[in-house]
Amino acid sequence: MIDFQKTRVLITGAGGGVGRSLTATFASAGALVVACDLPDVDLSESHIKERHYFDLRQRNDIEEHAQAILSGGVPQIVVSNAGWTREENLATTTGSGILDEMDINFTGPALLAHALLPAMRTFSGDKAFVFVASCNALSHFGNPAYSAAKAATLAWMRAIAVEEAPNGIRANAVAPASIRTEAWDHRLKKGPKVLDRLKAIYPMGRLVSTQEVANAVLFLASSTASGITGITMNVDAGLTAGNLPFLEAIK
Repeated sequence: MIDFQKTRVLITGAGGGVGRSLTATFASAGALVVACDLPDVDLSESHIKERHYFDLRQRNDIEEHAQAILSGGVPQIVVSNAGWTREENLATTTGSGILDEMDINFTGPALLAHALLPAMRTFSGDKAFVFVASCNALSHFGNPAYSAAKAATLAWMRAIAVEEAPNGIRANAVAPASIRTEAWDHRLKKGPKVLDRLKAIYPMGRLVSTQEVANAVLFLASSTASGITGITMNVDAGLTAGNLPFLEAIK
C-alpha cells in the first residue's frame, strides 16, 4: 500500500478535473496536500491542508510564491499539473497564443520547479517531481503550441532526473490522452457525438479517467517507484501504442 503519511505534497492546477482527483488521491494516502491554482478557483475541499493562489503566467511573481510555499515547509513531492489549451491548429495559432500557452504549460511550471529545487536538495528522504504532460508531446494530435510546451516539459523533466539524481530527487512524467473533463464541454456543445467518434481510435475503446491519471502520478511519486526516474508513462488507453484505424483500414 502506498503511504504518504506526513509527506508534504504540492499540486498545481489543483482545482481542475485532474487536479481534484490528484488532491483527493494523495490525501487518501495520508499526504499533507498543498494546493495551488488561480485566485478564482475553488479549493475549499477539507482534505486540502494549505492553499496558494497565483497565476503561473506571471513570471516575475513565481519566486515570491515559491517562497510562500516554502515558508510552510519544503514539499517532498511536487506534482506539476497546471495546464491549459484552446482549440487551434497552425493556421489559427497566433504569436500571443503561442507565448501564452508556453507560459502556462511550460515556462511557469519550469520556473516554479527551479525556485523550489534549492530547498528540496537539502531535504532528506524521498523527493520527487511528477509532471503531467500530454500525448501531444509525443505525436501530433493538434494544438501545436500546447504540444510544443508539453514536449518542452518532458525535456525539463529529464534534466531534473539526470542532474538532481545525486541529490536524491527523482523526476518523471505522465502523458495522458483525452480525458473527459469540463475542458471538453465546448466541443460537445458543437458536436455531441464527438466523443463517440474519438473512442474509435483508442485500442481500449474509451477515454481515460481523471482517477486513472491520478493513480499513475501517485505511483511515480511514491517510494514504490524509487528506482524509476526520467521516464514518461503514457496513460492513454493505448492511443500511442499503435494506429487502430490503420489496422482496420488494411483488412
